[in-house]
Amino acid sequence: MDHSGHGMTTDLPPFTLGRGLEFSPDLFFLIGCLAGLGLYGWGVVRLRRRGDAWPVSRTVFFTVGVLTVALVMCTKLNDYGMVMFSVHMVQHMVISMLSPILLLLGAPVTLALRALPPAPRGSIGPRELLLKLLHSWYMRVITHPVFTISMFIASLYALYFTPLFDTLMGSKAGHIGMMVHFLAVGLVFFWPIMGVDPGPHRPGYVMRMLELFAGMPFHAFFGIAMMMASEPLVETYKNPPVSLGIDALSDQSAAGGIAWAFSEIPSVLVLIALVYQWYHSEQRQAVRQDRAADRNGDKELEAYNAYLASLQARGR
Repeated sequence: MDHSGHGMTTDLPPFTLGRGLEFSPDLFFLIGCLAGLGLYGWGVVRLRRRGDAWPVSRTVFFTVGVLTVALVMCTKLNDYGMVMFSVHMVQHMVISMLSPILLLLGAPVTLALRALPPAPRGSIGPRELLLKLLHSWYMRVITHPVFTISMFIASLYALYFTPLFDTLMGSKAGHIGMMVHFLAVGLVFFWPIMGVDPGPHRPGYVMRMLELFAGMPFHAFFGIAMMMASEPLVETYKNPPVSLGIDALSDQSAAGGIAWAFSEIPSVLVLIALVYQWYHSEQRQAVRQDRAADRNGDKELEAYNAYLASLQARGR
């Protein structure tokens, strides 16, 4: 029996964490994860070979970020996610709220700009195209808080409370497209807030915190609404396979609980990152001010010495 509409059988045994973590790759995401790690590794090696430093912590963050995508898309979690709402919600929360934060802390755009060679004069290469994209009107639109917060909220309400979700789950391409959308929305939402990579929208630290918390109440309310629903909200999970031994309504309630609880995890991670960045920004500013004060002091001392020398010359 093909429950999902794209060739995945539903004769799965009851879900356990051990079964969920078994290797079961989605080819699209497997290739994407390997390509991401390969390109990032190429960039780091290129910098090191020419004697430039690249923080190990950024490499670790990016690698772990890619591995979290692989965890939910290249294991049996993806198979169970096709027939269990709760497991699907774990996938959604990880790929839209945890993976983007870790990937962005790896500063992949900064690495690309430093590693890609400049094109010969008069021509355009990958580095120039990337810079052009970063400064385009399109990027200004999709990183503006009005757009990012709206998309962040719409990815929950417009998807799960309309027939769109069932339509996308009916084909392999639709399911892959939906998961890519979750990842993309997370990236554009957290990119201006994290502020590690260059971008057209770069607010101050207080405004970043306000952007972070603007969408979270809607996220929590979505989870609570699912937990309190008296009937299944999406057709896909209305009749779970008997072999799983689960009730559709209780599984949906668990999915709502996961969505509600998960909104706290990225908030804490991002706040820690923001406070760390803010502290180091203040430290750098203080160093710059001290240097400027030293230079001004040196100039005043030189002027005073010159004044004394002129007095001495007059005395002679």
